[in-house]
Amino acid sequence: MGCCGGRCTLIFLCTFQLMVALERQVFDFLGYQWAPILANFFHIIIVILGLFGTIQYRPRYIVVYAVWTALWVAWNVFIICFYLDVGGLSKESDLLTFNISAHHSWWSEHGPGCVRKEMPAASVRGPDSQAYISVMGCLLEYQYIEVLHSAFQILVAVSTAAGNAESASPSAGRPGTHTATRINRIDPIPITAALRAFQDRGCDSDGSLGDTTELRGYCSARDTNVLQPET
Repeated sequence: MGCCGGRCTLIFLCTFQLMVALERQVFDFLGYQWAPILANFFHIIIVILGLFGTIQYRPRYIVVYAVWTALWVAWNVFIICFYLDVGGLSKESDLLTFNISAHHSWWSEHGPGCVRKEMPAASVRGPDSQAYISVMGCLLEYQYIEVLHSAFQILVAVSTAAGNAESASPSAGRPGTHTATRINRIDPIPITAALRAFQDRGCDSDGSLGDTTELRGYCSARDTNVLQPET
């Protein structure tokens, strides 16, 4: 029960991590953050692979998940540094959108308590005219929300990877190992006796059990007392 309970805990952690990744993917899509969208996509695929490896006891899949977890942690550390303007990075840049758009984090305009107002330009208004967006009253700046989001991703990923690494160890006690052990411990003596009985039936029958060279040789040896009786 203890092993089953630990395995169920790992399945829960992998499932929870998958839900967290999907939630983050939704908000990155809303903010058109293309680099995080791609990273989240690969992360979701690897988490599903790790979940399958946990359920099916596939250590190779768990190792792949563990390697990806290191990359995922490094990516989230980069995101934290990006939003905190560490090492020459700037949260105002278009790095996360591959410099193809000027979109920023969805939380920059829809954070808790934020009031978003659009003010049209004073020049000629038309279908192509741009509007200035003013955001006020935010209870928490968007960069700190992104930092907390990435820190939570790191915490969940490390916790799940640690449990999966333990389940991939040789001492995890997977059911397949116990089955193989039971098969290898089968006593060969009853099998030999059963085979000898089947051959004796072939000798005493009228050929309905088959007439092969091996069977005829066995019958001849038995009739000439070459074979010793079982003790």
